[in-house]
Amino acid sequence: MSEFRAQRPVWTTTTTGDGTTVEHTTIEVPADYAHPGGARLTLALSRHRATDPARRRGILLSVNGGPGGDWGRGRGLAAAYTGTPVHEAYDLIGFDPRGTGASTPLHAEVTLPTAPFDSRPPDSAFAALTEDMRLRELACERAGGTLRPHISTRNTARDMDLIRAVLGEERISFVGYAYGAYVGAVYGTMFPDRLDRSVLDSCVHPDWTWREQFLWQGDAVQRNVDQWARWTADRHDRFGLGRAPGQVLATVEDVVARLEKLDDGSHLRTLLDGAVGNRAADRARWAELADLVGGVRDATAADDTTTARTLLSEQGTWRPSDNEGELRTAVLEAVTLEHEWPSDPEVYYRDMREFRERFPYGYGVLRAQPWVGAFRTFTAPEEPVAPARDGYPVGLIVQADGDPMDHYAGGVAMAERLAHHLITVEDSGDHEVYALLGNPHVDDLVNAYLVDGVLPPPRVSVPGTTPRPDVPADSDSRNVQRSTSA
Repeated sequence: MSEFRAQRPVWTTTTTGDGTTVEHTTIEVPADYAHPGGARLTLALSRHRATDPARRRGILLSVNGGPGGDWGRGRGLAAAYTGTPVHEAYDLIGFDPRGTGASTPLHAEVTLPTAPFDSRPPDSAFAALTEDMRLRELACERAGGTLRPHISTRNTARDMDLIRAVLGEERISFVGYAYGAYVGAVYGTMFPDRLDRSVLDSCVHPDWTWREQFLWQGDAVQRNVDQWARWTADRHDRFGLGRAPGQVLATVEDVVARLEKLDDGSHLRTLLDGAVGNRAADRARWAELADLVGGVRDATAADDTTTARTLLSEQGTWRPSDNEGELRTAVLEAVTLEHEWPSDPEVYYRDMREFRERFPYGYGVLRAQPWVGAFRTFTAPEEPVAPARDGYPVGLIVQADGDPMDHYAGGVAMAERLAHHLITVEDSGDHEVYALLGNPHVDDLVNAYLVDGVLPPPRVSVPGTTPRPDVPADSDSRNVQRSTSA
């Protein structure tokens, strides 16, 4: 490994459109750290030098979600901290994790699903959904080859430590978001004496497998839906969807039943289910969502299917495929296969039936359906790391209580596991918060810790960036609220 640590990268300097100076370089890392004399990978790095050399503390690395950096900012994430107090004190280091971006890529062949996109698929569609995933795994195997088993969280942590060594630093500070928060916890577990200050934002649960992470997203989405239903019920005079949360959701299900009677009913119902789950996480869109449900209800009651379709047409179904011609990025599949997945399709079918009933909104059933892990074509070389803090400083956890992607329970559990301080973003569906969403309450607390080492209280709550709509509650609802709080 000494050969890798002895690298002296050559940096090129560019200036962005806003006048910011950023440097880029590449380094080499082993594909397999157990056999460093074998194949090598390239890592692409960026650097924004500290603006106050007299205050420079070291380097700050950052990784956001995916998992694995898939659809993340990679090298560009470091730019989120430019112009902040953190930039004064740290060289900001970004990198494209192995398999992503301008680093050595991990690809899969593009496969087209045969099963229709359906938020509540019937049992008759289960076999097609399963076969789609089997073919997807085979497409990952064909394009990923021998590299795929080495795209792992452990190796990303090792890459980070090699970056540290190449840059001549004794320790790193770190900010990680979502999957990147897990990367940071793994780095601290593997290299505790080399981690300085760390911020883990929107954490995965340290005790859950990747399948459990997926499944708990259904509950996280439903929690936001329930919050929206309570808010809407308190404003029945405005929206007319029901005076109790159960009545509001019963109205939604009545609209679902009406849509399903139309020729393209499953497609329209899927759009509505997506709108309810996705918009409920965004407090600013609660009134818009209530108006949408009411509008589709009125249109279907009047047999005005054209208006119903128009109202639902703005709701997308899922993120677009990330493909490059006949190939696409396949880091998500590789990283999530660090854990074992059930191989019996009936396990997934049982959960899909349950999710179809309990968590239909926001495409909850997708969290329960078969994944490529059911057909895993490789054995992970190493077990996943169980995060632990032994020998590095207390850090910070940031977690929104309504995060629809990484359940709030994950942040609480990670804070308890690592004895970190927890910043709870209250009444918020935010995800990946610090420095990315303009929340001054979070940013001020985190900056004070990263720059000056000042930790907030062990448990502190701050408001989110998106307040609820300014729609007054019904007078009778306000009276109930006053009597309840008296």
